[in-house]
Amino acid sequence: MKRYWIGLALFVFCAVFCAAQPAFAKKQDASRGRILFVPHDNRPISDEQTADVIRKMGWEIEVPPDDILGSRGVLGNPEKVWDWLEDNAKHADIAVLSSDTLLYGSLVGSRKHDYKESEIRERVARFSSFKKQHPKMKLYVWGSIMRTPRSAEASGGEEPSYYASYGSDIFRYTALTDKQDTEGLTRREKKEYEFLTRLIPDKAMKDWMARRNKNFAASRAMIGLARSKTFDYFALGRDDNAPYSQTHMESRKLMEEGKDLPPTKFQALAGIDEFALLMLTRAVNDWTKSVPFVYVRYNWGRGGETVPAYSDEKISDSIKGHVLAAGGMLVNSPKNADFTLLVNTNPSGRTGEANDRKNDGKPREGTKYFADLVQESVESGKATCVADIAYANGSDNALMEMLKSRDLLYKLRAYSGWNTPTNSTGFVLGLGMLAEKMTPDAMDELLTTRYIDDWAYQANIRGIVARQLGWFRSSGAYSSLDGKKSAAEMRATQFMRRFVEENLPPIEGMQFLEVHFPWNRMFEASYAIEPPFDLKAYMEERRAQ
Repeated sequence: MKRYWIGLALFVFCAVFCAAQPAFAKKQDASRGRILFVPHDNRPISDEQTADVIRKMGWEIEVPPDDILGSRGVLGNPEKVWDWLEDNAKHADIAVLSSDTLLYGSLVGSRKHDYKESEIRERVARFSSFKKQHPKMKLYVWGSIMRTPRSAEASGGEEPSYYASYGSDIFRYTALTDKQDTEGLTRREKKEYEFLTRLIPDKAMKDWMARRNKNFAASRAMIGLARSKTFDYFALGRDDNAPYSQTHMESRKLMEEGKDLPPTKFQALAGIDEFALLMLTRAVNDWTKSVPFVYVRYNWGRGGETVPAYSDEKISDSIKGHVLAAGGMLVNSPKNADFTLLVNTNPSGRTGEANDRKNDGKPREGTKYFADLVQESVESGKATCVADIAYANGSDNALMEMLKSRDLLYKLRAYSGWNTPTNSTGFVLGLGMLAEKMTPDAMDELLTTRYIDDWAYQANIRGIVARQLGWFRSSGAYSSLDGKKSAAEMRATQFMRRFVEENLPPIEGMQFLEVHFPWNRMFEASYAIEPPFDLKAYMEERRAQ
């Protein structure tokens, strides 16, 4: 049976009509640029969910085929992606590109590749050649500063195999190296540093640092391309970071490298998965000569001073950088703003994990206060967006229950709470800036996707199914579903349909919603409408009537 993947929209009719359109139709509104988009892998959020935000505005956007992008088991094929880019460039006005994909194959590839430094240099040089061949094309490029996960568990199995045994030790070793470089170590820390130097196998450390050094050199070269105006904008993300870490240390040095460039041309920022939408948003804003004004307000307590999980800086600094990266401007009053961004932080300044049992839906300190802020903003008539970052990797159930009970879910312009706090804030900023160019139905479809993914799946269904997988003695685990993949998808689908029926308004086609795990793990999911009939024929009949 043919599957109609709905990615971001989760709206079955749009999926049919979009699929029927030819790539880059000949007639296009001049106010809408044609975009080539190279994501950093083929995860649903990186790829189709992000591209669908652009499609919701009626813009044309083309993405490379899944089979040449990086996936869970394949690091991606940079040469084929380059070929795809060059083959399609003559039909496009704008290119939004992941340098990780074009240099290493994918984001995961940047952490595990074995490319020679000469190969990477040649690919860096291709950016210059590409720009010379297409001088009128706008180029927006983002890359990552290689992450430093706190542990093997935090790495999600996306680091070299030795990280399973020495991940925590490598993280601590680099944290001490960074601290030594900035403020010095205590006597106790010096002894710990010497111990870790002996503990971590020399072969593992050499492999890890050799790859980092190649990536660091490539990032410096990319900053040089930004300086030579090859790019209209270049951003480097600090993926899964901490205040002291190898990632933080490299970021300091790369910011120094690009200190002569204005932030309108180059930035190094916390986060990474949200960068695709931020770059697309900047491209749209530049093309339409728009500068969205954003007013930000936080929950009470630590608020903007919060240093959230997986980051090395205050969330207010991250949001400031993301607004600038997307081509917007912060303002001090909601009266002067195009929309208000309300940020759901915990008053304590700590970040929880959404699949923790403490995220049980019961109101906590700050829940009612923040829900009141949302209601007040909505009732004032101001377009309102919510960045839900009290928990990482999923929604705050208590907040969502309160928004539902007050009938506020579909009165927002945009919502996000899907991954790390910086991922969520960056993504919702992009949604907020672009949503004004969409119909109300399109905004509702994007909200539905986030509620299904961030609230239903990430904060609830994921944990339930993961715990049930633990009952088995045979193969199948959270990070590698293997033989239990089909059973886990079936169970997640059952829970999802029930959740949608109980928590969201009636939406046509949702009774056929199915959950899939394209990366053979439970961390992320994709969603499809799979009706037990020929949907295309059904739609043609409806249109004829």
